[in-house]
Amino acid sequence: MTPALPRFPPYPIRGVRVLHQKQNCAPHFAEIEVDFEPATEGFIFDVAKGLTVEYEPAEDLPRFFAAASTGIQELLRSPEHEFVIATRVVLRRARADTFGSHELAFKVAGYLAARTAVERLGDPRV
Repeated sequence: MTPALPRFPPYPIRGVRVLHQKQNCAPHFAEIEVDFEPATEGFIFDVAKGLTVEYEPAEDLPRFFAAASTGIQELLRSPEHEFVIATRVVLRRARADTFGSHELAFKVAGYLAARTAVERLGDPRV
C-alpha cells in the first residue's frame, strides 16, 4: 500500500518575506510577506484585513495580489513536490513601486515565497 502524501503545510509557516527587485531596462519590484497555514483542503489566498499599500493607481493592487497567488500556486503544484496542497495563504504586507511593479514581478515574488516556505520544511527538491 502506498503511504499517503504529506499535506502542505503541516504546521503554520509565518512571516515569509520576499523582496523581488530586478533593475534593468524592464525593472521588477515587488515585496510581500505571507503566512502559510494548514487548511482543510485546496488552496485559499486571503489579503489581511486592513492591509494598506501606498501605490497609485490603487486599482492595480488586486491584480498584483492575484499574480502573487498565482506564483505561489505554480510552485506548490509543480510535479516535483509530492504533497497534498491544503493551504491558506494570508498576505500580511505588500510594497509596490510606481516604476517596476507589475503582475509579473508579483508572480515571481509569490513563487519565491512558496519556495522559501517549502525550504523551511527541509524539502530537498526545491
